[in-house]
Amino acid sequence: MVVKGEESDKILELFLKIGLDERTARNTIANNKVTANLTAVIHEAALANGCDRAIGNFLYTVATKYPANALVHRPKLLEYVVSSKIKTPAQLEAAFSFLSNVASEEFKRNEFEEACGVGVEVSLEELTQTVNEIFEENMTVILERRYRTNVYFSNSFHNLPANLVGELFGSIRKKHPWADPKTAKQLVDAKMYELLGERTAADDEKPSKKKEKKEKPAKVEKAVVDETPAQPSEEELNPFSIFPAPEDNIKVHTEVFFSNGSVLRCCNTRERLDNHLKVTGGRVFTRFPPEPNGYLHIGHAKAMFVDFGLAKERGGCCYLRYDDTNPEAEKKEYINHIEEIVQWMGWEPFKITYTSDYFPELYELAVELIRRGHAYVDHQTPEEIKEYREKKMNSPWRDRPIAESLKLFDDMKRGLIEEGKATLRMKQDMQSDNFNMYDLIAYRIKASMYLIDVQLMMSLFPSAIIFDILFLYFQFTPHPHAGDKWCIYPSYDYAHCIVDSLENITHSLCTLEFETRRASYYWLLHVLDLYQPYVWEYSRLNVTNTVMSKRKLNYIVTNKYVDGWDDPRLMTLAGLRRRGVTSTAINSFVRGIGITRSDCSMIRLDRLEYHIREELNKTAPRVLVVLHPLKVVITNLESGSVLDLDAKKWPDARTDDTSAFYKVPFSNVVYIERSDFRMKDSKDYYGLAPGKSALLRYAFPIKCTDVILADDKETVLEIRAEYDPSKKSKPKGVLHWVAEPSPGSDPLKIEVRLFDKLFNSENPAELDNWLTDLNPNSKVVVPTAYAVPSLGKAAVGDTFQFERLGYFTVDKDSTAEKLVFNRTVTLKDTYSKGGK
Repeated sequence: MVVKGEESDKILELFLKIGLDERTARNTIANNKVTANLTAVIHEAALANGCDRAIGNFLYTVATKYPANALVHRPKLLEYVVSSKIKTPAQLEAAFSFLSNVASEEFKRNEFEEACGVGVEVSLEELTQTVNEIFEENMTVILERRYRTNVYFSNSFHNLPANLVGELFGSIRKKHPWADPKTAKQLVDAKMYELLGERTAADDEKPSKKKEKKEKPAKVEKAVVDETPAQPSEEELNPFSIFPAPEDNIKVHTEVFFSNGSVLRCCNTRERLDNHLKVTGGRVFTRFPPEPNGYLHIGHAKAMFVDFGLAKERGGCCYLRYDDTNPEAEKKEYINHIEEIVQWMGWEPFKITYTSDYFPELYELAVELIRRGHAYVDHQTPEEIKEYREKKMNSPWRDRPIAESLKLFDDMKRGLIEEGKATLRMKQDMQSDNFNMYDLIAYRIKASMYLIDVQLMMSLFPSAIIFDILFLYFQFTPHPHAGDKWCIYPSYDYAHCIVDSLENITHSLCTLEFETRRASYYWLLHVLDLYQPYVWEYSRLNVTNTVMSKRKLNYIVTNKYVDGWDDPRLMTLAGLRRRGVTSTAINSFVRGIGITRSDCSMIRLDRLEYHIREELNKTAPRVLVVLHPLKVVITNLESGSVLDLDAKKWPDARTDDTSAFYKVPFSNVVYIERSDFRMKDSKDYYGLAPGKSALLRYAFPIKCTDVILADDKETVLEIRAEYDPSKKSKPKGVLHWVAEPSPGSDPLKIEVRLFDKLFNSENPAELDNWLTDLNPNSKVVVPTAYAVPSLGKAAVGDTFQFERLGYFTVDKDSTAEKLVFNRTVTLKDTYSKGGK
């Protein structure tokens, strides 16, 4: 629900009153979840009339980081914040940790205050003495490391390594965890000024390139001794450490606030949890639940990493469960693809199941839901349901008798009611602040209807008595897995949580857009007295210059803006695989991002490309290929003579390792890249030009002696050159090349497809006319590139580094007559240079 108009202005005014700057306040309003949380926190703290900025910042932190399983204690924490008994970020973090462990159990003030340092005062004298002691202990290190980086330490006094700064403050915090960090920083700044004095020109001096080269080995060695990086956190070493053990699943998951003032605190009873643990043996059970309505994309790679990864790390089990509740959008093709791509990604499902496997149980539980007074059959149209929800109005059929709903639901099941004429809705809370409690649909009818005329029926059944000229014929919409047995299908909101419970899932993991559905998820399990899994939401994986919505992907595939679901320009896993990206590179990329809850994050494409290069640099052998050939005739090499030269597959190949080399022919006709020749030379240019020399990699230096031009006197047709068989000349430029393997025969011809970003904008999904943002140069085909003969043995899926050009893989469109190569990624790395 997006906040608009007057309501938005009121909320903005409220946020400004607590000291948020206008930009932060407007960004907060754009996030519905944070807006709702912060508004609730401000009112709980009784600060709707405003407060100072320091307390306002703490309120914002509470709204964004407070543990959801301890909401009942949030007002108590706010008392401490408003009274400034909790006044440092360290105290607030300690409070979150304490309350997360307490959950909904009794709040013990003494233990809370001790854990959060309430009442603990660190005098200025104590803090000053600690800072002096720490500086004395680290004096040598500070002086030695003063000029090693351009990271400013404080108010532009001096340059110091960022990890040293962290170490100093870490030492202070270790001795005085509840000290005021601002005071500590002022003391450190003063001490630094006392030690190093005013900023000097030396602080701005950058090491010369020569010094960097000379000191490179020493720097690496010293980095191990002096600049050991801080130890990675437990979460970095094991991203799954944030998840609780199955036996701890007795705390309150969430609180459902009803409009009548009542609060439902959802959690398992001890008896229910013990029964669950008896079935699972205390193991972790997760599930990866894709809907088979399209191909999986890179966002699903993160979901797989979380779901399968947690189960694997804890020695548990992960289901591959197809969320197949919408037969109109699902295909057997998608089901087969998902199973195959999960295995390609390196994951092995504990068991493959379908939501449709549980249709009988889901139906019986729906009947039970009606019997308990928590569901009813409704006859509103989709438009009417939408209108009533917007107005928070109950359906006219909400309070119909239970027996009547039971009868109608049975009619729905038997196909006696036309599609769109009835739905089963859960009776939740139409006046709730959470729109996911607005009587969500549990079941809908999916059946095709046909009109058949009397003459057709008489021809088919001549002895039948037909009373109507026209009559209706219903056919159940076929389901790709369940067949045509059912004409009613459960909704995601109804089926998902129940199947999680039936499969004894311990950790139900999903992306943040489902967080508002927690209330409905737990409400339904509660009213049916079913086991409740632990739900945890993480941020979606959004990558720049592409779209991740299945609806948008389906549109550009169906309308042939791309060449199918496995088009190498798409971020589908099939497309990435066809492009030559490995599953290990994708998993490395996902692991590097982490299982965070930071919403609306956009990961740059070059970060993914960095992981792809890291992988392919180790696994892709080097070969010589020329994309845009320019003929070079070597006049001082006898025509018809061919030399077999050794070229390296790997840059660090040992000379005695014959497997690390391959043979390339060298003759008097070679081809270089057209872009490696200019008619006019310059100092910063290292290619070939008239009268200039360049080295042919693995071969000889050549010098341009003549240029053959076309009739337009501009287009270069051919270059004449002489080679230096002694290799005494040492030109700076090194060129890749391909030669005629025998006199008069062309080199191996291949087709090369150069893929680039599919969209020009980083976030095309935000654009109204997103299709106009498609990059017209996202696919460039080079029909006749030249390659060394050894490349002719390549098979589909083989990956190579074309020297100086990038990484390429053999495409499935290859034939015996011509190989087709897709560019996986260029050689240039922009991610690590920008700050990996």
